[in-house]
Amino acid sequence: MVTRPLYSEDAFADVHEKIHRHHKTVRHHVKIYQLKEWLLSDIVSGVSTGLVAVLQGLAYSLLASLPPWYGLFTAFFPVIVYFFLGTSRHISVGAFPVLSLMVGAVVTRLVPDEGPPVNITGFEGLTSDEQRVMVAASVTFLMGIMQLAMGLLQVGFIVMYLSDTLVSGFTTAAAVHILVSQLKFVLGLVVPGLSGPLSIVYKIFVQIEKTNVCDLVTSILIMVVVFIVKEINDRYKAKLPVPIPIEVIMTVIACGVSYAFNFRVNYKVDVVGRIPSPMGPNMQIFGQTAVEAFPMAIVGFAVAFSVAKVYSVKHDYIIDGNQELIAFGASNIIGAAFKSFAASTALSRSAVQESTGGKTQIAGLLSALIVMVVTLAIGFLLEPLPKSVLGAVVIVNLKGMLMQIREVPYLWRRDRPDCVVWLVTCLASILLGLDLGLAVGLGIELLTVVFRAQFPRCSVLANITGTDIYKERKDYMSIYEPQGVKIFRIPSPIFFANIDFFRGKLVEAVGFNPLRVLRKRNKALRTIRKLLKKGELQMTSALKELIRVEVEVYIVACDAYILKKLHSCMFFDDEVKSSMFFLTLHDAMLHILDKHPVNSENTKVCEKVSHLPVEKYCVSIDVSTLTD
Repeated sequence: MVTRPLYSEDAFADVHEKIHRHHKTVRHHVKIYQLKEWLLSDIVSGVSTGLVAVLQGLAYSLLASLPPWYGLFTAFFPVIVYFFLGTSRHISVGAFPVLSLMVGAVVTRLVPDEGPPVNITGFEGLTSDEQRVMVAASVTFLMGIMQLAMGLLQVGFIVMYLSDTLVSGFTTAAAVHILVSQLKFVLGLVVPGLSGPLSIVYKIFVQIEKTNVCDLVTSILIMVVVFIVKEINDRYKAKLPVPIPIEVIMTVIACGVSYAFNFRVNYKVDVVGRIPSPMGPNMQIFGQTAVEAFPMAIVGFAVAFSVAKVYSVKHDYIIDGNQELIAFGASNIIGAAFKSFAASTALSRSAVQESTGGKTQIAGLLSALIVMVVTLAIGFLLEPLPKSVLGAVVIVNLKGMLMQIREVPYLWRRDRPDCVVWLVTCLASILLGLDLGLAVGLGIELLTVVFRAQFPRCSVLANITGTDIYKERKDYMSIYEPQGVKIFRIPSPIFFANIDFFRGKLVEAVGFNPLRVLRKRNKALRTIRKLLKKGELQMTSALKELIRVEVEVYIVACDAYILKKLHSCMFFDDEVKSSMFFLTLHDAMLHILDKHPVNSENTKVCEKVSHLPVEKYCVSIDVSTLTD
């Protein structure tokens, strides 16, 4: 049993004084690196992650329609910058397949497989590959500028508009694009352009008889072995000290076999080839890529922040969304200066860094050093690596994204508007392309938000007998509902778009229209029209309509910030007083029963659980001496 006075907001503030809270500074969150406890774990994690980063960097370059070696630059330069500026301890910075595919769409638009490139002065004297690298670096540089600007302007909250449902549908569609784009490497075919998955499938089908059998057999073998070992890793991850690096093992074997049997010459297999040297971006391309750079900046940050948030919750530390934007913006700007392409994070690579014991971004720094060693010292050993092996590795790693389609039945049962967002985003991204698909999905999602806010599910509550609990009256039998008392609840903020809906539901719950009652009460003055002309009768706002027909209004569970705003904007007057606000619904009910004892038929109460806007809308009501 709890015994306490009943509180209005004013009475509670008088009795309980607030204290001023001092917020922590950055210094409070900085911790000294624990050398003995963390160093060995970071070394093991860094080496493991570095090997995976090398392979994924090579593979994801193909998605960006670039020579494979440029993925290693993406696994090195951005990682170094993020080490100094990032706030997540566990994500592995580098190429992300969806982002790589978006870069590839820009690259093939400006430098197509067939026909001349777009007329840009900076392209003069460059080979096709060099032109593509320049485009990728330029769009990455622009993407970095946008991320950095958003971080400095403190707009990291924008990622909240990309819900998990939307991101899931979008990445599933991207996985379909990625799968189709890798078929040409698996089959050893030359398929010009990336105009869409259906177009690519058609182009592959019409030349299927030209399939390179050596590439196909190699790819199938790689995919089967990698898939089986990955399943073993998942099943026995609690017993294995580190996951078996099967992709790395199969890549080394494939390199050796390709070199021994000279696949490039004897079987016409397309291989990785020589390592190029890094160069800077060209500013003239910015105007041609600005439209694509913005969704890339959003997607890259959204994915990285989502992954970082998962690990920050698991390991109990704080990440800063705006600082993450700054970190990725700077990483992409500096990376692009050395010809790397768009960097974010990949869930599989981050999982390796975390599961192998990584404690801080020291592990990320060591993985970058592994990439540097491969690039500068032993990279020539990977020159015979068939591109079909990289394509096979990419396809096997799509399992997680493709299996997200299993979420659809669950979403349909849980929340149908969310399910519609998933389906529309996925289908639009597949058929219209990733950039337009993301825009369509975001538009549908915003429409569902507006729909939920504009048409909330209002309800009439009643007291559960013998308790201070209030539930929807239609759902329970043992309820107490004093005559003349109605408790109306709206679970949504009240604002201009839903005020009419709210007013209608409130009138429906109360059982009368206060404006009509007001008009009937003034029939004694002959006609309303004459009184209006004389200015003796005026139409009033919804709050005041109820009060002026002798209906008491009470608002409960209102946010303290909103109450402060109401006071500061002088919301209260002789009719609307601050004493109408109560701390809880039960306090308001006890006040009503105390004021109108026993069989009172005078009062109706409205509960406002969510935030109340500053405008003079909403309430709770007392029916006092109302007649028809």
